[in-house]
Amino acid sequence: MSDRRSVLANAHGWWAMVAVVLLGTFAANRDVDPGHGAVAAAVIVAVLAVLPAVLPWRPEVAVAASGVCTAVYFGAGFADGPIFLALPTVTFVAVLRATSYRWVPWATAAAVLAATALVLRMLVTDGERTQEVWQAIGLLAVVAAAGAVATVVSQLEASRADRTARAASEEQLRMAQDLHDGVGHGLAVIAMQAGVALHVLDRDPDKARESLEAIRATSRESLDALRTELGRMAGAESEAARRPVRGLGDLDALIERVRAGGLEVDREGEPGAVDDRIGEVAYAVVQEALTNTLRHADASRAVVAIVREPGTVVVSVRDDGRGAPAEGQDEGMGISGMRARVAELGGTLDVTPADDSGSGFVVRATLPDPA
Repeated sequence: MSDRRSVLANAHGWWAMVAVVLLGTFAANRDVDPGHGAVAAAVIVAVLAVLPAVLPWRPEVAVAASGVCTAVYFGAGFADGPIFLALPTVTFVAVLRATSYRWVPWATAAAVLAATALVLRMLVTDGERTQEVWQAIGLLAVVAAAGAVATVVSQLEASRADRTARAASEEQLRMAQDLHDGVGHGLAVIAMQAGVALHVLDRDPDKARESLEAIRATSRESLDALRTELGRMAGAESEAARRPVRGLGDLDALIERVRAGGLEVDREGEPGAVDDRIGEVAYAVVQEALTNTLRHADASRAVVAIVREPGTVVVSVRDDGRGAPAEGQDEGMGISGMRARVAELGGTLDVTPADDSGSGFVVRATLPDPA
C-alpha cells in the first residue's frame, strides 16, 4: 500500500506540474512591473506553492505550506494563472500520502486562507468586482474535490492490497492443509506400521516385511505430496498439476493402507459416480478422519460410510475410540481443514461423539450433489 502511494505521490508528472506553474506564472506576470522584480517574485511564490507535491513532507505540512504560499501570491496582487492548480495538486498528493484523516482540517484551513486572500485582493483593488468571489468559491470546491478523489483512490488501493494479502493468506493456508493431509496422513500410517513391525519382528518376519513394504509405499506417496506442494510454493505449477487428484475410487487403497497398520476398517455404501470435486473432498475427509483415528483415538475399529441421498452425498467416519474433543478445545488444523474444504462446496461438517456416553468419534460431511 505504501509503495503504491509513494509511486503515485512522487511520479515524474508532479515535476511536470512544477514546470507548468513556473512557465505559466512567468507568462501571466511578464507585464507586471518587471523592473522591480515582481515577475521573479511571482514565479518564486507560485513554485513554492506547488513544490510540496514533490517533497517528502508530512501531508498536513505540505498542504499548509501550499495554502500559505497561495495566499501570499493572491495577497501580493499577482496575476491569475496556473497558481490555481497548486493547492488542489498538493492536496491530492497529500491525501495519497496520508494514513489518516488528519489532513482534512489542514486542507480546509489552507483552502479558506487562499480564498480569503482572493477576496481581500478584490477589496483592495476594486471592491465592485465579483470575479475573485467566484474564483474563491471555485478554489474551495476544487480543493474539496481533489481531496475526495484522492480519498477514493486511496481506499481502492487499500482494498486491492487487502484482497491481495487475503488471497495470499488463503493460498498459504491451502498449501498447509494439503501438506497436513498428505504428509500428516503418511507419517501417521508409517508410525503405526513401524510399531507393528517392531512388535512382530522376531515372531512373524513375514508380517514385519509386509509392514516395511507398506512403510516404503506410504513414504513414497508422502514424498510425492511434499514435492508437489514445494513445487507450488516455488511456482512450478506445471509440475504440481501432474499430481493425480484423489477421489472415491482411491478409497479402497487408503483403507487397505490403514488396515495394514492394525486398525480394523469397514466400508459401507457405494455412491456411484460423483463429481470430481465432490470425490476429492470426500477422499480428503475420510483420509483426515482415519489419520486422526490412528493418531489420537486409541480405537480398534472404524467404519467409513458413503451414502448418496437426493441432492447430497453424506460421508461419515465412525470409530470406537476416546471420543470427540471437549467443547471449546482447539480443533486443530486437521478438522478445521476438513471444515474449510467442505464449506467451499457449500456443505457442512459435523464432529460429534459416537454415542450418548461420549465414547467414539464421528466425522460426518454433507456435500451438495448437483447431479
